[in-house]
Amino acid sequence: MEPILHLSLPVRDLPESIDFYVESLGCSLGRVRDEFADIWFYGMQVTLHARPEPVLASKQNRVRHFGVTLATEQMQALLARVEARGVAFASPVSTDYPGTPREQTKAKILDPSGHAIEIKTYVDADAALDRP
Repeated sequence: MEPILHLSLPVRDLPESIDFYVESLGCSLGRVRDEFADIWFYGMQVTLHARPEPVLASKQNRVRHFGVTLATEQMQALLARVEARGVAFASPVSTDYPGTPREQTKAKILDPSGHAIEIKTYVDADAALDRP
């Protein structure tokens, strides 16, 4: 079996969160139960748990986030999709290290519970991430 990266998130409203991940981000819906739903987020299983108390009790900071790195065309399409749906941005689209092999374009959006999701693309992922 191939490893599956898994992330669980408390959400304040499960149907609203399912709609966001499926309709705004284009993710696939997996299991759905009364208290949770699995979303397939670019190969990662994100389980949304109907647990509004932890969401309301925590102060989100934008350092704590998760995300996906996409090809430039995929990122542009996803950004157009979320902009058309009026999704809130935590950080607008920006480019770091322009014109270098480390160039990366990124943005952070917020899901309905305030979780920050980073979307980015690299000119050369190996150079930007110092991967061997």
